[in-house]
Amino acid sequence: MVIQTDVLVIGGGATGAGTARDLALRGLDVTLVDRGGLAAGTSSRSHGLCHSGARYAESDRHGAEECLRERRILGDIAGACVRDTGGLFVELEGDDPDYFDTKRDACEEIGIPTTELTGEEARERVPDLSPAVRRALEVPDGVVYPSRLVAANAADAQDHGARVLTHAPVEDMHLEDGQIAAVDLGGDVAERVEPQFVVNAAGAWAGRVAAMAGADVAMQPNRGVMVSVAYDGLEPVLNRCRDPDDGDIVLPHTDEVVLGTTSVDVDDPDEYDTAEWELERVREECAEMLPPVADAEQLRTWWGVRPLYAPDEATRQSRGISRGFFLLEHDGDGVANMASIVGGKLTTYRAMAEATADLVSDRLGVEEPCRTAERTLPGADDPDQLDAYVAEFDGSGPADADVVSLERTY
Repeated sequence: MVIQTDVLVIGGGATGAGTARDLALRGLDVTLVDRGGLAAGTSSRSHGLCHSGARYAESDRHGAEECLRERRILGDIAGACVRDTGGLFVELEGDDPDYFDTKRDACEEIGIPTTELTGEEARERVPDLSPAVRRALEVPDGVVYPSRLVAANAADAQDHGARVLTHAPVEDMHLEDGQIAAVDLGGDVAERVEPQFVVNAAGAWAGRVAAMAGADVAMQPNRGVMVSVAYDGLEPVLNRCRDPDDGDIVLPHTDEVVLGTTSVDVDDPDEYDTAEWELERVREECAEMLPPVADAEQLRTWWGVRPLYAPDEATRQSRGISRGFFLLEHDGDGVANMASIVGGKLTTYRAMAEATADLVSDRLGVEEPCRTAERTLPGADDPDQLDAYVAEFDGSGPADADVVSLERTY
């Protein structure tokens, strides 16, 4: 059977599912495909921070403003896909006080709400916080549960006519007259898709997908490790108030916390070495902020691969600079009906999807506006329904495995 569709979206992570939702809400016939279950690549293997923008306030004002805007939108539309925890940037003895002051001032200029706390006030918020904490900056960080977020976006797309095909890897592309005329799927689907336009939202694998059409997208995959340990009662996200480095974030869940992360470039997003030192370093560094995690029971570990755009990374001199997103058209590669969306952050997935859907709509002559910033995600106020969506799309992952309950029959 041949599937004829307006838009084929390749990649079922947050950006791909968000793009499919946006386009479907504009009335386009959309087909979303992923080689595995939804969110299986990067989204469900992240640490799950919902950025307030404070992390990048002093290094990238535009990126910080974008995070703040999208953080607020997620708070309005995503319900139980996110948790409004708040966050603390903590300065320890020995940390550069000028860095704290610069971050605070930058947040104030941008409009990120902040409250400066003494070390004693911070320990009233988090009793187990290190006695070495001199002061802290309270910011509106949060936690996102990526498998729920991705599945809810896919469910809304499906409710508006989109096809959502999991375990459907792209095996080949056929070009005619400078356009992708057909795409062959394998796996559980084994169908041919004939699209008017193709969106490459394959994250760290975007280069491989683009190459099937003879296009060039230079990616630099970058691995990071997360360690989940038993710890009950942490409310705010903890961020070390220093230049971003290994082991500088602790995210609260229910009766555990997620410690992260490292940053190591890899050649292959599917096959890469991992190192014991990463696990040890993350735990040691996070314990500088929250000492009980040094000896807490380890519950699970996972590595995720960041979908970094190589030309952007080549200009970077600091890990603290916000990584933006890039929307690439491929006319110059001889492919007139494909665009790739790469880079970015989980927090800004909706903005990435909106930019992509705007481009596609322009190319296909569709004038409907974006509605994703105002429309609440389906199931947002019903965790059981959200988890049912996760099960439907085989979208579970380690980032929120302690929160998302799939032990039921749907």
